[in-house]
Amino acid sequence: MIEEDERIRSAFENKDWPEIKITDSWQIFKIMAEFVKGFETMARIGPCVSIFGSARLKQGDPYYEMAVEIANKLTKKGYGIITGGGPGIMEAANKGAFQAGGKSVGLNIELPHEQFHNVYIDKDKLMTYDYFFVRKVMFVKYSQGFIVMPGGFGTLDELFESMTLIQTGKVARFPIVLVGTSYWGGLLHWIKTQLLEGKYISEHDLDLFRLVDTPEEAVEHIVRFYNKYVIKPNF
Repeated sequence: MIEEDERIRSAFENKDWPEIKITDSWQIFKIMAEFVKGFETMARIGPCVSIFGSARLKQGDPYYEMAVEIANKLTKKGYGIITGGGPGIMEAANKGAFQAGGKSVGLNIELPHEQFHNVYIDKDKLMTYDYFFVRKVMFVKYSQGFIVMPGGFGTLDELFESMTLIQTGKVARFPIVLVGTSYWGGLLHWIKTQLLEGKYISEHDLDLFRLVDTPEEAVEHIVRFYNKYVIKPNF
């Protein structure tokens, strides 16, 4: 075992990595630039709710239309809408905010197959990122709530990261709403029968999110959360 460790250590010690080291070092400045631009832009946005979901759903799909309605109703309650900036559910949510005359923010990401941004984003509120982790920081830091529509790996990533950050106390608690019992029911059953019963999570961790089936319920949970948890100033 010691000889194997020595061979591995020697392989790395004798390797010439100058080009990789230079690339990695300069990459730090690109990451910093994305954070700085994001902080400066998002700090002026005001209270917002992020809406996540599949980029593959089209206009006419029930969840697409629900996302339009949810964003529209939230906008009328005074919230701006943040999405990943692309098509599908993201387009629907930006569309709902745009049609209601509210703030419509898009945090787009550069992908190998080039995700295009939708046309319903305010021109001064569109940002494009190279790094998923920078983009995710912006979602969490500048959102007062998450509405999670049906989606794929990216949607699940945002959902579980947000619950992990709240569970571990890394961010203040904010409302997380899952829309669609028929879509999320199987996952929630697995969470209860495997994670909870296996004691991988605690009972109160199930309170981190709310499952709803209508736009009215989704918006009501966001509004009720802040009526309950946010201390209003006494002027």
